[in-house]
Amino acid sequence: MLSNVPVSFASLQFRKTAEEDLEFVLTTEQHPANTPFIISWTPEQHRETIHSSDKLHLLVETPDGRPVGYLILAGLTSANRCIELVRITIADQGRGYGKASIRFVQNYAFKHLKAHRLWLDVKEHNARAKQLYELSGFKTEGMLRECIRTNGGYESLIVMSMLEREYEEHGAG
Repeated sequence: MLSNVPVSFASLQFRKTAEEDLEFVLTTEQHPANTPFIISWTPEQHRETIHSSDKLHLLVETPDGRPVGYLILAGLTSANRCIELVRITIADQGRGYGKASIRFVQNYAFKHLKAHRLWLDVKEHNARAKQLYELSGFKTEGMLRECIRTNGGYESLIVMSMLEREYEEHGAG
């Protein structure tokens, strides 16, 4: 399990999110560039996740410690060895931080957590994220049709996953 000491990967650092990081997390989540693509959480939901034994809430930082995003994994205690990438939100977009963070998640899930399956859902209209996941080796499994109620109606989620053998074939590491 990751500690509060940053782990370096692909010129980024990943460490457990602390309570004092929540202002950055909430600001990033509520930024107009991000709100169409994620389901916002309350501070309490983030706090519960930070302290959960089944979830991992991580801050993404540059080597000098500047936060650029965060991510959340769930299912760490799953007997089925299925890990969910619940959320990845990057504040400083267009610099490759999302791609590097996905590679970190894949490496961490399959090599350290010994996952059999890594999965996520992405809003149907989030073409940029869907393309990143496809380029990273994720396969589309299906769609949860109109499962999220919004002010403008309903939105659908696309479920995507990667199996351990697919990770190895895709060029692990």
